[in-house]
Amino acid sequence: MAVGSPKILLENLFRAAVQSGSPEHCLPEHIHSITHERIHVIGAGKAAASMAKTVENHYGGEISGTVVTRYGHLVACERIQVIEAAHPIPDEAGIQAAQQIFASASAIEPHTLAVCLISGGASALLSLPHEGVEFKTKQQIIRKLLLCGASIHEINCVRKHLSAIKGGRLMKRIYPASALSLCISDVAGNDPSVIGSGPTVADSTTCSEVLEILTRFDIKIPPTVEKLLHSNDLETPKSGDPIFKNNSLRIVADAATSLSAAATEARNAGVDALVWSDSIQGDTNDAAKAHADFVRKLIRRRQNSKPFVVLSGGETTVHVKNKGKGGPNTQFALALALAFKNLDGIYAIACDTDGIDGTQDNAGALVHPDTIKTAQSKSLDAHAFIENNDSFSFFEAIADLVTTGPTLTNVNDFRAIYVDPAQISEPL
Repeated sequence: MAVGSPKILLENLFRAAVQSGSPEHCLPEHIHSITHERIHVIGAGKAAASMAKTVENHYGGEISGTVVTRYGHLVACERIQVIEAAHPIPDEAGIQAAQQIFASASAIEPHTLAVCLISGGASALLSLPHEGVEFKTKQQIIRKLLLCGASIHEINCVRKHLSAIKGGRLMKRIYPASALSLCISDVAGNDPSVIGSGPTVADSTTCSEVLEILTRFDIKIPPTVEKLLHSNDLETPKSGDPIFKNNSLRIVADAATSLSAAATEARNAGVDALVWSDSIQGDTNDAAKAHADFVRKLIRRRQNSKPFVVLSGGETTVHVKNKGKGGPNTQFALALALAFKNLDGIYAIACDTDGIDGTQDNAGALVHPDTIKTAQSKSLDAHAFIENNDSFSFFEAIADLVTTGPTLTNVNDFRAIYVDPAQISEPL
């Protein structure tokens, strides 16, 4: 069975994955379960404004609150204040929003439920340095961690300990009032303490781990901060602390739900779908090679089968060595194109479900059998682009970027590789 347009199919799969994580799709049932007559909304992340609007649309009681979201992700609300700030490097607007949220949290009355809306991007947007840590110092440390290929778990471990609000410290302000944390997860494994750096949950990481991470990546810190870490003055609240007894947390959307939605979309189009993993992590180039090897094995076993698609999610990392433009999804797509160089019957899409890949305004890129040939016809050396971390410019030049604008959700990266075995005549 042939699919009319593999590119359109892949774009539809990505659209289905994003839609499954949209607040209006995944949040209402949780809002309808609230029995309190008054709620105070606190939120942070790329989906925070859209989540806040969904709360307003589906909650009938009295509402107040503030959320902070990334610039360009504004959704106007009537009763909940929405503030825009910078991501991934925090700015002054983020600090002011965090200060306002932090102050309001301690004023929540016992009969009011704190509804905490957390989504990807919250770690950077809800930024309030701990006493003794300068804002510029925190900015510099996070910037260096982002560039050197540190994992999101490592970055958030550092963020939590340098913060006055993350790593459970927001719940410390809310207590003794009760809280309901509703999370759209962009984290492999859905660890609540990693989603948005866990502002309302206990933190298992330690100051010692922060010091080890900074040492391993050769990141220098001021002596004052180093002293605070060694003395454990920056330690976060741990499991068993009574401040967490009144908090319940729900994951309302994640990579698994998005991949399931994409798989259903593929099967409805007559294409077999295999969800390989919702938690792919590690180096982006290595991940692309692993995907290529896995797909080749499937092709050998299914040479006479109908078209199929391999789906995966998670979050890979790029060790930025040069000054090109791009992100993990365009980097993955370019590495995959090279791995399947000029092989008929294979198409792919790699996109971030928040609509923003790295620092550019695209979600990711498409790969087709002629990707490398098209580049060569324009005198583009794909190997040079990947070495220069310039995958954005590569796909821009051959008009295969995927641009959606902000999707107002974030369930991490989405990858789909479409294969039509009938078109593959060359040996693998």
